[in-house]
Amino acid sequence: MPIKPRPNPDSLGWRKLFGVLGPSTNTVVQPDFDDLRPIGVTNHYSRIVVEDAQAISDETFMAGTLEISNNTLEAVRGVLTCNPDYLVMGMSAVTFYGGAEGALKWRENIEREAGLSLCTGSQSLIEAFGAYGGIGKIAVLSPYYPSANQQVAQFMADYGIETVRDSCLRCPSWTSIAQVPSSTLREELRKLDGDDVDALVQVGTNLSMTRLAAAAELYLGKPVIAINTATYWNALRQNGITDQIAGFGRLMEEY
Repeated sequence: MPIKPRPNPDSLGWRKLFGVLGPSTNTVVQPDFDDLRPIGVTNHYSRIVVEDAQAISDETFMAGTLEISNNTLEAVRGVLTCNPDYLVMGMSAVTFYGGAEGALKWRENIEREAGLSLCTGSQSLIEAFGAYGGIGKIAVLSPYYPSANQQVAQFMADYGIETVRDSCLRCPSWTSIAQVPSSTLREELRKLDGDDVDALVQVGTNLSMTRLAAAAELYLGKPVIAINTATYWNALRQNGITDQIAGFGRLMEEY
């Protein structure tokens, strides 16, 4: 969908206004995206209202994420009132569901209702793989349950990317995802790494990984891609903004 030029620039977002859609329980996306924001771009967060599901299981995880999906259009209507230039999805799980075809249909439905282009985490990872080059086998870290990780693997397979192994943290509530300590994430990355994978990938936007992923690239010597970094990087590049920002890994610094 073409990006419409703004007739008069916003005083702070004179380059672009991003409407960001994220679950009301998510406390990581908003600060992460603001950390990644270059001058002249502003982020306007619209909350997808959802209860903080407790005692999540493999079965209820999928139902909970689909509830978020069903409530997304209401958040879209809210953020459209500030007249954004572009939409960015700050929830990743549903953007993988149904493989490549299902993900495309989901995104196109939002775009059709909004009249704006939407950047999703799933497609942003594919764009990131293309930027790095040479990525055919990955390991995936998520706060999800196995049923959702299976959806991620199927999506990747549709693009010719093999998920060699994965880790499910099985977080017990939506808000507990943001409470996972860095020490746990570092240990999971070590378990997932190996000579048989080209990159490590983290999904789940409420898992704080932007800086840790950047550091891990240095000591593991391969791409370590955090979903929030990939999504915001792709949103910028899709809008012709090529600023390189240090401290968040090679994706933001080099591509």
